[in-house]
Amino acid sequence: MLGFFRGFLNTWPSRIFFLVLAAAFALWGVSGKNPFGADDSAAATVSGHKISLVELQQAYQQELAQVSRMLGGKTDLPLAQRKQVAEQALERLLTQAALQAKADQMGIAVPDAALRQAAFDLPAFRDAAGNYDRSRMLQALQANGLTEQRFVELLRHDLAQAQVLEAVRAGAEAPETLVRQVYVFQHETRTADAVDLPFAAVPPSTPTEAQVQRWYENHPERYSHPEYRKIKLVVLSPESVGKGITVTDDELRAAYEQHKGEYATIARRSVQVLTLTDEAAASRLAAQWSTGADWAAMQQAAQAAGGSAVELPDASRDEFPAPELAEAAFATNLDTVAPPVHGALGWYVVKVIKVTKGGTKTFEQAREQLRARVVAEKASDLIDTRAHTIDDKLAGGASLDDLPGDLGLEAATGTLDAQGRTQTGEPAPIPGPLELRPALLAAAFQARKGDVPKLVQAPAAAGGGGQSYYAFSVEDIIPSGPKPLAEVHDSVRADVIHDDARHVQDAAAAKMLTAIQGGESLNDAAKGAGLVVRHLPATGRASPPKGVPANLVQPLFTLAKGQPTMVETPDGFMVAVLTGIAIPDPKADPIGATQIRDALTRALGDDAEAVFATAARSAARPTVNRAMLDSLTASNAGE
Repeated sequence: MLGFFRGFLNTWPSRIFFLVLAAAFALWGVSGKNPFGADDSAAATVSGHKISLVELQQAYQQELAQVSRMLGGKTDLPLAQRKQVAEQALERLLTQAALQAKADQMGIAVPDAALRQAAFDLPAFRDAAGNYDRSRMLQALQANGLTEQRFVELLRHDLAQAQVLEAVRAGAEAPETLVRQVYVFQHETRTADAVDLPFAAVPPSTPTEAQVQRWYENHPERYSHPEYRKIKLVVLSPESVGKGITVTDDELRAAYEQHKGEYATIARRSVQVLTLTDEAAASRLAAQWSTGADWAAMQQAAQAAGGSAVELPDASRDEFPAPELAEAAFATNLDTVAPPVHGALGWYVVKVIKVTKGGTKTFEQAREQLRARVVAEKASDLIDTRAHTIDDKLAGGASLDDLPGDLGLEAATGTLDAQGRTQTGEPAPIPGPLELRPALLAAAFQARKGDVPKLVQAPAAAGGGGQSYYAFSVEDIIPSGPKPLAEVHDSVRADVIHDDARHVQDAAAAKMLTAIQGGESLNDAAKGAGLVVRHLPATGRASPPKGVPANLVQPLFTLAKGQPTMVETPDGFMVAVLTGIAIPDPKADPIGATQIRDALTRALGDDAEAVFATAARSAARPTVNRAMLDSLTASNAGE
């Protein structure tokens, strides 16, 4: 059980689990009425436990900060959105209190030794060497607005609640019928014979000028240009600021020592595995493989022997489905077949096809990464100050051209459409992070020509890349409209010719489909049309192999054997007849079936937890001081 505690607590700082529960329960609603008499000093009461206004305020501020980050740093949320955030914060507290009440009723206690070990195991409390560091703990608690006493209380409650929830999900197990159905759905394959009717096989027509003119008039959307705007832009980003930052060697070495643990590489192996039930068959296939047989041949040999074949790419020891399999993989050299080993699922034959050695990068090997990291940290410290300087200058009437050149700004001027393409159809070279691009385009096409530029905070970069800012002015607006026929004449004429060919092949494919539905074979129908039948490779539902159009897959899995269908491809039409259905046996692929069984069991466990939490919350009969909740959001109106 202590091992479970440690695994569960690795995600505690973000408290993701309870946030997920809160999101799931947000739609249930909480009664604002209290027929037993609500305690006006508490924001809510759950099974006799009072949630104070201070607790609710802290939870609300945490939720608000998270929403603000998701919205790119926006803080001036409308009242309706603030109320929704407050409700979510309250739901999280109510759910935790209800679960804690259940833990108390069940007499669950957390020993101090387990509590202490769980705290020591939290990654946020460890130094670069992986040891517990009390100073880091205090820094982390301060950053999250927690006292040590409050943290211990929360951790004890989380561990107790984890025991309750673990007991709830312990009985969840995917039934074999469900495992088989999901396995078959994922691995079933179908084969078909097909005839291609390409557009290119139709002799090109010779449209008249009148036909070209009529097509042009009937399809104006194809030959119109969008609205364009000429934009003058400046961007302040960590990258632009970083270009002017220098880093000393001493700073790099200090950063290396501080983050040394992050430059360790976990040993991994990519392997091909045959799983068989018989030792003799495993030895025979191992010998065949060792003499030079390729992977495709070994897959067929494994299936013929009643076994299965699977690839495991870039797996660490812990990611292998069986310890015996991991031991064999890590004891075998590259491009070598290991002797058969026996495990819980049968006999394994392993070939190692890629080796990633574990180890730690030296300072010299990590130098460029360290330089980028230190520059990013320095840029992060400078960027807000520089943003305030720019904001003040723009507010004072300065134009974009008047801004100083030593602030780390990147400037650009160009004409583009709302999708960020230039008049030649190329992506416009907009400086700054990718997250800035859609925000800038949306703002630029809502602004008016001549509007005074303002500094805007861009959405946060993915992966915490730092905050960016931009300011722009609209220099000119080119309205959307049709391109002259003379300019697009060749394109219009080509479209008319293509449409003529499409009609010809559409009619030919429909005629062939009707003949097959009437009892004629695909071979006879193709021979009568002077076409050739080709055998399509077997395809599953997920990703069709080369030669099988993606839009043919769904129809194939709705047909009975011998039935035809017709689809249009980018190059023409295709008429296909289903020739075979291969239903896989999960017993022949114990590794694949085990992976599906584990995934389904986890999903059922999650469902069991949600149902239990629903019942616990309902039984707790929570009451809410609605006036206090409303005053919380009203008091944040100006924030």
